[in-house]
Amino acid sequence: MPTPLLTRSQRLRPTPSTTSLRLAVPLPVSGRIEKMMTDFLLELRSEEIPARMQDKARDDLARLFAGELAKAGLATAALVTYATPRRLVLIARELPVETQAVSEELKGPKTSAPPQALDGFLRKTGLTRDALTERDGVFYAVTEKPGRATTAVLAEAIPAIIRAFPWPKSMRWGAYDIRWVRPLRNICCVFGGEVLPLTFGPVKANNLSRVHRFLAPESFETTDFETLKNALKKRHVILDTEGRKNRIQEQ
Repeated sequence: MPTPLLTRSQRLRPTPSTTSLRLAVPLPVSGRIEKMMTDFLLELRSEEIPARMQDKARDDLARLFAGELAKAGLATAALVTYATPRRLVLIARELPVETQAVSEELKGPKTSAPPQALDGFLRKTGLTRDALTERDGVFYAVTEKPGRATTAVLAEAIPAIIRAFPWPKSMRWGAYDIRWVRPLRNICCVFGGEVLPLTFGPVKANNLSRVHRFLAPESFETTDFETLKNALKKRHVILDTEGRKNRIQEQ
C-alpha cells in the first residue's frame, strides 16, 4: 500500500452505537496553500440486515473506507459510521477536494555504467536521456503526478468497498453478479452537496433516501449528514443504536 502523503495518527473509538475514527490533520506547512475541505456522506440502504451483523458491519465500513483514503493519500478530520436494520451510514468530515500532487523518483544506473544499462533504464521509464536527473554519479527518473479530484477517488473507492465487504453471509439477487448481505436497494453518495458518479450493479448513486417501501415509501433528498439524520428522525428512524435501545425501553 502506498505511504499516505499526509502523516496521520488514528484512534478508533467504537461505542455500542457508532464507530468513530478520528484522524489528526497536520498543521499547514509554511508557504503551502491549504486545499478546500468538504464533507462526504454515504448511505447504503438494503433489505433488513441481521441484527448480529450490524455492529461489525459498521466497524468494517469505517476500516475499509479509511484504507481507501490511505491508498489515495487522503486524510479526514473525523470518520463516523452508523448501522440500522436497513442501512449503513458513513460521514467523513473535512476531506480535501483533491489529492496532493506527488513527485516520484526512481533510481537508475550509475553514470559510469555501460550504455546497455542506461538503455534498459530508459526503456523501463519511457524517458529520454535528457529527461533524467544526475545526482552523486547516479541517474534518476523523476516524474510529476498531478493531484486527483477526490470525487474521482471516491467514485472508484465506494464500489471497491462494496465488493470487498466481509459479510459473514451474503447473497446475489436477480441476474446481477454482485453480492450484499441482502439486496442493495440504494446508494446515497454525496460529496460537498454533489452526487458522486458511480454505479454498483443495477444501483446508481443519488442524493435520495427512504425509510420503508410500505410504511414510508416516499423518497426525500439529502445534501449532508445533518439533513439525512433529521429527515430520518422525523420518520421515526434513529441512527444511533443506543438511542434506539433507550426509545424501546421508554415504551
